[in-house]
Amino acid sequence: MRDVAIVSFAQYLAAQADGDEVEMLVPVIGEAVAEVGLRRQDVDFVCSGSCDYLIGRPFSFVSGLDAVGAWPPLRESHVEMDGAWALYEAWIRLQHEDVEVALVYGFGRASLGDLAVLLSQQLDPYTMAPLGPDAVSLAALQARALLDAGKATERDFAAVAARNRQAAMANPHAHSGDPRSEDALLESGYEVAPLRAHDVAPVTDGAAAVVLAVGDRARELCARPAWITGIDHRIDAHDLGLRDLTTSPSTRRAAEEAGVAAGPVHVAEIHAPFSHQEIIVQEALGLGPETRVNPSGGALGAHPTMAAGLVRVGEAARRIHGGEAGRVVAHATSGPCLQQNLVAVMEARDG
Repeated sequence: MRDVAIVSFAQYLAAQADGDEVEMLVPVIGEAVAEVGLRRQDVDFVCSGSCDYLIGRPFSFVSGLDAVGAWPPLRESHVEMDGAWALYEAWIRLQHEDVEVALVYGFGRASLGDLAVLLSQQLDPYTMAPLGPDAVSLAALQARALLDAGKATERDFAAVAARNRQAAMANPHAHSGDPRSEDALLESGYEVAPLRAHDVAPVTDGAAAVVLAVGDRARELCARPAWITGIDHRIDAHDLGLRDLTTSPSTRRAAEEAGVAAGPVHVAEIHAPFSHQEIIVQEALGLGPETRVNPSGGALGAHPTMAAGLVRVGEAARRIHGGEAGRVVAHATSGPCLQQNLVAVMEARDG
């Protein structure tokens, strides 16, 4: 296997973007490439993640290529998933030994429509979608199951929300910071019981990009590359009635395959669009109290649909780039109630 590392990361997040998808992407891709002194033609492979439902027209990834500057013609691919899954495809592509540098990006403008309703289109089209449950209501059912099983309390949810939203205040890219304590948060009313507004990720427009490079090329481009030592993704049953919503077997299996338990985890960036999901994922990852979870504020600080998972990967890698951590874990999720999950382990290396 070739050694692959993340050498740069850039992002743009806003409650509502000033421009269209291309206008969001141009500065983000430009920053990610320029940070490591590359020109566009130095990139051997490009892979993106987006969603046609968000834009309301087919082949949204084609418009995204306008921001890449895809001339001369380049090798390109796309996933109808969060950009974290595009990262996985690029990682595999780099193993083929004919490319050395890859650009990965994800983007979406969730403010254009009703996101909670739009995400219901991911449900089984025969038994679930006709019932019309929105994404927040489904998450509330999961949270209720967690409470009824005695695995968490509403105060636990508030503690997660308070920690993330307070951390988001120090993140210049986040837009949903909140200084309130968990006691103050518990005084607010329900959005969909047992979830309150602070338990739900904010609607966010945004884009994120990372540059991957192999071996010596990564060392040339970055003083402290974030080496991907393990990465895996798994999926649980599509039918919500066929699984225990209080656990995440797919996260646990992905963590095992990625080797999370092989060493200490200094920082973990968990993609949890709802506060209770961080509790479920943290247990599935097997993280201990020594791990800093979501120092960026996580998805509760900003949640760009189709880029939020890639942001978690980038934020975790950034802790290695800056010398704050030696081994980190990033998690991304997609689908209702933590249906699909990706786990990546990244490490710094001396020499």
